Amino acid sequence: MMDAACLIVYASMSGNTEEIAEYIGDGIREAGASVEIKDVLMADPAELEQYDGILLGAYTWDDGNLPDEFLDFYEEMDSLKLTDKPAAVFGSCDSFYENRGGAVDILIEKLTMLGAQVVFNGLKIDLSPTDEEKEECIQYGKSFVEKLTTKRKGLSA
Repeated sequence: MMDAACLIVYASMSGNTEEIAEYIGDGIREAGASVEIKDVLMADPAELEQYDGILLGAYTWDDGNLPDEFLDFYEEMDSLKLTDKPAAVFGSCDSFYENRGGAVDILIEKLTMLGAQVVFNGLKIDLSPTDEEKEECIQYGKSFVEKLTTKRKGLSA
């Protein structure tokens, strides 16, 4: 397999979304791709254009909003060209709220608007991942690489 490079950008307040990002990253590495994992405050939206696949992660703030630290990044994404770029979104949620995981939905909508190819439904995990959900996160990363590899094979065929 050609080395696919993935970028995960996340926002995490309690550490839950960061933990999910790390497990997804483990899955990506296990599937043979490289991955860079960055806190949203340390990332530049323009970097999204430089990777084969991108994953965004955010916890949901209040009743379905993006966290404040993701807002500048979100706004700056408008200038990007992500046409057909494989993408996925994940986040830590809380079932207590009616709009569970709203930040995940907001990011999927933005990526879709920018032309990215969102390859999965958003991965929404309540609070901190259980052992079973950790496996789900790892599998999510592996499956993302499979989608990426299939897409790349299609392009080179």
